[in-house]
Amino acid sequence: MSLISIRSLGITLGVPLFSNLDLTVHPGDRIGLVAANGRGKSTLLRCLAGLVEPTDGSLRYARNARVTLMLQDPGADLLALPIRDVVLEELPVDTRAWEAWRADVALEAMDTPAELWDRPLGELSGGWQRMVLLARAWLTEPDILLMDEPTNHLDLQRIGQLQRWMAARPKDTAIIIASHDRAFLDAVTNRTLFLRGEASVDFALPYSPARASLDEADAATARRHETDLRQADQLRRQAAKLHNIGVNSGSDLLTVKTRQLKDRAERIETAARPAHREASAGRIRLAESGTDAKVLLAMNELRVTTPAGQRLFATGKLWVHPGDRVVLLGRNGAGKSCLLDLVTRAMRGEACEGLRCNPSVIPGICDQTLSHLRPEEKLHRVIADRFEVGEQRIRALLAGAGFPVEQQSRTVAVLSGGQRARLAMLVLRLEQPNFYLLDEPTNHLDIDGQEALEWELNRGEAACLLVSHDRRFVTNVGNRFWLIERGRLVEVDAPDAFFEAAMNER
Repeated sequence: MSLISIRSLGITLGVPLFSNLDLTVHPGDRIGLVAANGRGKSTLLRCLAGLVEPTDGSLRYARNARVTLMLQDPGADLLALPIRDVVLEELPVDTRAWEAWRADVALEAMDTPAELWDRPLGELSGGWQRMVLLARAWLTEPDILLMDEPTNHLDLQRIGQLQRWMAARPKDTAIIIASHDRAFLDAVTNRTLFLRGEASVDFALPYSPARASLDEADAATARRHETDLRQADQLRRQAAKLHNIGVNSGSDLLTVKTRQLKDRAERIETAARPAHREASAGRIRLAESGTDAKVLLAMNELRVTTPAGQRLFATGKLWVHPGDRVVLLGRNGAGKSCLLDLVTRAMRGEACEGLRCNPSVIPGICDQTLSHLRPEEKLHRVIADRFEVGEQRIRALLAGAGFPVEQQSRTVAVLSGGQRARLAMLVLRLEQPNFYLLDEPTNHLDIDGQEALEWELNRGEAACLLVSHDRRFVTNVGNRFWLIERGRLVEVDAPDAFFEAAMNER
């Protein structure tokens, strides 16, 4: 039995997003949907939910199958509503009066405090908004739940809660999850669909083993393509020799044989399938300045407080050296952002007792809201106003980051989250820092972008102090780990114990 049967599906929105997609969704499938930013993940989910018409192909649903989409971001109309009403809106108007209890049950299942139920959705944090949108999506207990970036804005505790909630869903419920969170996909999926422009690939595996299988398949395709092209080239060379002999001898048989060899070569070249190459969403590269300093940042009994002066923790004696990639770990509210704020001010020359920043430090600062990018700025001015580079160089830099010339007069405000993240990485690169201060740098970055950022940070000698809820990114990048625990900042060997405790916290 299948819940959804997709055949030769294609969607074009100005430009083709994908085509010839075949997929069958069965009860109990937990499918991770993986693609680069802007390649059609959200559009596919909206199509499955009946909100977007396909350009080509067909969709067939099981009889009476219920499909619900968990929105990635709430619209302005929802932000103004009390959160209980946001959830209630999912019910038919004529049943809301006597089924309102469903909204209460759904909100309680998300551990949403009752005192928040009458507050407008727009007043809640991004994490709480995600949980309310999930409660709304699950209200009617659909047969197929579609989730668009469900871990965005969630801390580790909420991600752990979400994973447990998904594990508790009925075994016959199908869930399709578009996400860039690799650890989350490994934990909650049993299938992975790599959405591609023409030849999407489906594996009955969670993300990491599926990615390994995909890489093997792409490598095998590349080898076959090279072999086919070599064979076609040999046939053409043979045909050329026979042609010369045939011309000199006047042999009609050799002329026919020459034509046959050329025809075989053309058929092989036509059938040869090149290895998949993902259309670039813009390269992420970083550049850095060197320093001879042995200590870039020093803390000596630094006292970290809230803006109101309440003590959060003290640091003891800690140092950051060139090449250190320090991950700051701690529960929400422990003071990570307060420490980053102190370090930011020290890097900008402000005096702070217990904190010393080497004068040779060139900071590269990127907070999770990308506040250094002003919404009204045009992309061209983002570079021109900050760096002394020529017009042609600006156009080339932006194009390399995924912004073709025709888009470079757009403002930051109209960019997607992934595009803003790539623009922020370009600004960081041009600053050529020797010390990166990064707060949730993988927010909105697709998996290719995350891997590129990991490679760039790992290859250089620049130091880095970062905060992230992305477990895979932390594990791949960090070589030192500082944990805020019991009012102290202490160094630990690895982040695993903290991850486990945070994910299991109720």
